[in-house]
Amino acid sequence: MRHYSALSILRNGLAGHRHWQRAWRAPEPKRSYDVIIVGGGGHGLATAFYLAENHGIRNVAVLEKGYVGGGNVGRNTTIVRSNYLLDGNTQFYEFSMKLWEGLTHALNFNVMFSQRGQIVTAHSADQLDSFSHRANVMRLNGIDADILSRDDVRHLVPYLDYSETARFPIHGAILQGRAGTARHDAVAWGYARAADGHGVDIIQNCEVTGFLHEGERIVGVETAKGLIAAGKVGLAVAGHTSVLGHKAGLELPIESHVLQAFVTEPLKPMVDQVVAYGADHFYVSQSDKGGLVFGGNLDGYNSYAQRGNLGVVREVAEAAIALMPCISRVRLLRHWGGVMDMTPDASPIICPTPVDGLYLNGGWCYGGFKATPASGWCFAHTIATGRPHPLNAAFSLDRFRTGRTLDEAGVGPFAWLQ
Repeated sequence: MRHYSALSILRNGLAGHRHWQRAWRAPEPKRSYDVIIVGGGGHGLATAFYLAENHGIRNVAVLEKGYVGGGNVGRNTTIVRSNYLLDGNTQFYEFSMKLWEGLTHALNFNVMFSQRGQIVTAHSADQLDSFSHRANVMRLNGIDADILSRDDVRHLVPYLDYSETARFPIHGAILQGRAGTARHDAVAWGYARAADGHGVDIIQNCEVTGFLHEGERIVGVETAKGLIAAGKVGLAVAGHTSVLGHKAGLELPIESHVLQAFVTEPLKPMVDQVVAYGADHFYVSQSDKGGLVFGGNLDGYNSYAQRGNLGVVREVAEAAIALMPCISRVRLLRHWGGVMDMTPDASPIICPTPVDGLYLNGGWCYGGFKATPASGWCFAHTIATGRPHPLNAAFSLDRFRTGRTLDEAGVGPFAWLQ
């Protein structure tokens, strides 16, 4: 941990902040590396850190076409949870939760992980019954889960609409008390600094434009900064997985969509938990600055743009007001979009690819940010050993050929509606 004296803080303040020590280096790329990770977001940086930390592989480069944290890791609603239903996803996301609980200590960097709990409201007796099934699955996997009555929900979140004229009356809820939020940019910075401390080269403004081949094997990448050789190459590029995959000769079962997020003007403390609307796709938490941070559905068309359309803004606002009428006059400060890899079964892909020397981490749908630690841990294991970790064994690309899919049906949004 770096410490600064009062004198050094004053000196830097008066000098226009020109003398701070860099959190990580800005190296020029070497001619070759043992491993190249394409993508300097949360998953790519976490993979590089765990390659060094867990497997002793330090001759690693992370290549980012823009700047660290400029992609999906900095464009989400920061929610962390492990309330998944299907075998494979359930264990993976709970492992990620356990890594989150020790992440600040592991990185020696405060990622501001706040276990404030997540409440998902139920709006019919049948939906509450389905939540009981989910809670039982969670408990059988050692994951905390509680079923709340209507009165319990009203006690915890009194600002929701409990009136007789409510569009969707509240019957109860499911609560995961260990769920919460983390500061997304701090997660990126923490992993970047920790990986750099192990000797990993983090190279920004270095777009990968192609791949180097030796026969049928990939042996490096073509970049905006020249050719770089590598023993192995891992892709962790979020919404651009299909683009890079195509350059490597892969046809992937992935579509890229825009998912918007929103933040309001600051309010006094009100939303103590993460609250998700069981009647529509809407979820909200409150930031440390007081703004309500929320999101909703995909924009519904293929796109690589980091912005969305006003139709979805209206839909999300309608869901927000239906659940929380008290915010109807709150001003929206800004909205933005993240580019989502969407797979047919709404579960991710972490595996070696059919192209020798190339490894894939993508297809995260709605689960990317919360999966960051476990994704990096398992992808590092897969690259280092050439075989999947038990926790990502089900996330193979081959499952779409064999029909052994993990059809989570977008447990992020739509499972609550089933």
